[in-house]
Amino acid sequence: MIQAFNGFEISPIHEGDAWKICDFMVTNQDRFKRYFPKTLEQNLNPTLSQLFVETKVKQFNKKEEFLFTLKHAETRKLAAIIYIKELNWIKKQGEFAYCIDYNFEGQGLTSKAIGYLSNHAFNNLGLETLQIIAYKDNKSSIKVALNNGFTWQKTLPKEYTPIGETPLDMELFELYKI
Repeated sequence: MIQAFNGFEISPIHEGDAWKICDFMVTNQDRFKRYFPKTLEQNLNPTLSQLFVETKVKQFNKKEEFLFTLKHAETRKLAAIIYIKELNWIKKQGEFAYCIDYNFEGQGLTSKAIGYLSNHAFNNLGLETLQIIAYKDNKSSIKVALNNGFTWQKTLPKEYTPIGETPLDMELFELYKI
């Protein structure tokens, strides 16, 4: 476990998470299909989720990508998943991506988790720059960035193309190790 707060725990992905991730993704698929289509596609049934988790555990151990879970400490219900991805070890840079179960949104959990994981990334992983890339209309994601001291850097033209949509301009926020 990385951190506990407000009855929740942040932990690295582990082999026993497959069923919880499958349930989490399927329950929230309408919310996740626009910005997490690949993760959703890889978790539509328990077998796919088991393969997904095995891959993510290997990537975590090889420091290729870090996936964390946010679970309710008592019920063990998965509230959110948080990636540190697009790692560039030469620049010491990584990007956050996160999604939260609709049952847990609006409680500030993602903001708190990103705060703890930012400290973890700086102090334990050796990263010096963290990024959040969000669509301008995703006010919740922008709020997470701003709540954690990330500053807006620039608009990235046509940075992301949701399935069946035209490319979207995205907003880049960064946080630097002090």
